[in-house]
Amino acid sequence: MQLRWTEEAASDLEHIANYVFKHAPERAAELVRKVYDAPSTLLTFPNRGRVGKKEGTRELVLSPLPYIVVYAVRSEVIYVAG
Repeated sequence: MQLRWTEEAASDLEHIANYVFKHAPERAAELVRKVYDAPSTLLTFPNRGRVGKKEGTRELVLSPLPYIVVYAVRSEVIYVAG
């Protein structure tokens, strides 16, 4: 399996990083790294997340963080969509 981030997802992560660095600079790097690394668990268990709100997607809840990773599994590729 491969993990790929869409442009939209990468942009979302950049917005999250900008917000966190502005409001909690002392914890920003750690939090952004957690959000970035979370989808890697899908390489072993691609259907780990719940069924997504948008057809054809799944959602990985990043508890206790207030973020949800939306992704789609297509053949041997997991696309992080947002």
